[in-house]
Amino acid sequence: MTTRRVVVTGIGALTPIGKSAPDFWNGLISGKSGAKTIEHFDASDFPTQFACTIPEYNTEDYFERKEGRRLDKVAQYALIATEEAIADSKVDLDVIDKDRVAVIVGTGIGGMKTFYDQSISFHDRGPRGVSPFFIPMLIPDLVPGQISIKYGFRGPNYCVVSACATGSNNIGAAYDSIRYGQSDMAITGGSEAPVTRIGVAGFNSMKAMSTRNDDPEAASRPFDKDRDGFVLGEGAGMFFLEEYEHAKNRGARIYGEIVGYGFSADAYHITAPDPEGGGVQLAMNTALKSAGIKPEDIDHINMHGTSTPLGDIAETNSIKKVFGDHAKEMNLNSTKSMTGHTLGAAGAIESVAALLAIYHSMVPPTINIDNQDPECDLNYTANEAVPRDLKYALNNAFGFGGHNTSLVFKKFEE
Repeated sequence: MTTRRVVVTGIGALTPIGKSAPDFWNGLISGKSGAKTIEHFDASDFPTQFACTIPEYNTEDYFERKEGRRLDKVAQYALIATEEAIADSKVDLDVIDKDRVAVIVGTGIGGMKTFYDQSISFHDRGPRGVSPFFIPMLIPDLVPGQISIKYGFRGPNYCVVSACATGSNNIGAAYDSIRYGQSDMAITGGSEAPVTRIGVAGFNSMKAMSTRNDDPEAASRPFDKDRDGFVLGEGAGMFFLEEYEHAKNRGARIYGEIVGYGFSADAYHITAPDPEGGGVQLAMNTALKSAGIKPEDIDHINMHGTSTPLGDIAETNSIKKVFGDHAKEMNLNSTKSMTGHTLGAAGAIESVAALLAIYHSMVPPTINIDNQDPECDLNYTANEAVPRDLKYALNNAFGFGGHNTSLVFKKFEE
């Protein structure tokens, strides 16, 4: 079967270190941390009292009051990043065929705050206390649903859910939709809004998060010997994808190209990574094969790199097994050191970072590496951005349940 080229012509990002794609990029290359003490609820009784939240976020800055009250933040974030991606693409919505626009956007959890708030209301007031908008605000598939309703996009519309691999899985699905001819354009990415009382409590109960309450900005420290867990984050990342000839014919600016992906399972444990890394290696090897390239063609990997004691080592060892001696020649990084772990949005936000690294010929740093773990012995672009001409970049994202994803991005060439 003949497949079609898929390019990125628009980018949107709403993150803890930048509320637009350009601001996000500036935050990345300057090594900015988005971690701060939680202010929108009292976290004083929690082991972890900080997170990476969207700074100075006010729903009414983006939505009419009535509309905003009917959208969980997970949908709000997705709609905001989508609007930016569409505007950035400079596509004329009045002339395109909206039957040929897919919306494939995911969230790992869905409307967590809505679920929490409505559970409290049900407990206090009984069935009459439950909003008629409870279910539509809660379910993950209403995120792409709301986008399609707003813009009238009638192409393939669904939500892949695979925990922290969600964003990447949706991008891969959108890539397939275009390259196999189901659509000509797509909105794709991920969104998450988990920084709620129940969300923080849940991850604290798992003992998964850092408790460095005295210094939040230094808490997310992938590959550092003193790391003690991840930092919870929130936000959204979106791409406007197009079939290459479609983009070329309208004179679109092209950021880069998606050329392959690999998806796999650990088949090991519900939350812990496989220490042997078999599933992770399978995802990366499959991505390289899908892209038709060799391991030594990859210049940069935006790693999953959560800042957990086991995960960082397991991913490092998997990269060494797949890339051999070339592992030491690449510039690796974990942008979670700045954004925190945005769960279902992570693969999308970090794909934005990987693609912009190619576009700007600059690798953002991994911040907070003060005492590099001897078992993490590769080049993680510690603490300062590094200029580098990049042709191919890989983005890794892994999720609870043993889901593994690797996406390959390429510098655009005619």
